[in-house]
Amino acid sequence: MLSSRVFLLLLLLSCSCARRKRPEDKTKCPRVKAIRNFDLEQMMGRWYVIQYYASSEEALAYRCMRAEFTMSPFLADVTMNFTYSFTDDPINELLVGNITWTIPNPAVPSHWTHSEDTYEGIYNTFVLDSDYTSWALLLHCAEKSKVPRYLSSFIMSREPVLGVNVISYLRDKLPRYDIDLSYMFEMAQNDCNATLTDVPPSILVNRRQPSLRRHPMKHHH
Repeated sequence: MLSSRVFLLLLLLSCSCARRKRPEDKTKCPRVKAIRNFDLEQMMGRWYVIQYYASSEEALAYRCMRAEFTMSPFLADVTMNFTYSFTDDPINELLVGNITWTIPNPAVPSHWTHSEDTYEGIYNTFVLDSDYTSWALLLHCAEKSKVPRYLSSFIMSREPVLGVNVISYLRDKLPRYDIDLSYMFEMAQNDCNATLTDVPPSILVNRRQPSLRRHPMKHHH
């Protein structure tokens, strides 16, 4: 009698674990619950990227990443102009980029989509949380059929630094979207405005040209 009870218990535990460990569909973006009463206008303006994650990167390639959000007069789209440098660039050149999203559902202004000309799929951006005046958390996810999704995330601040407790609070929100926090890197925000000019020619010869490298909002498979 005892052995049969043990067998039944093990069987139930096995079934329970199988249900919990059901593999996630990594070709699709995670489901995100929309922020209630999200105010898109208050989200606009200048932000510093404090921490950065990208599913295709195992080391931080960027520094001094900053973003400026604007929206169209009719609230139909959101544009992000951003600046950044590569961590291994010997002259610390400040680079620029931009990306524009549309708002597919005006009732959900915290979800934006961008269809890229060079990408057969949809690039989703979700504002996961924000207090508008101090911090914000963004999730980017690109989908393409039959290949793994591309995930990236920004912890952002209105100032170059952000409190440790706030960062911990925002990081805790990310694992549910399949983000590995061990690859959520701190973004340096010091010495961001000066391009070095007195670099020895021997170093410049081996410098990788920024035009041949992808910027932080691009992805590849």
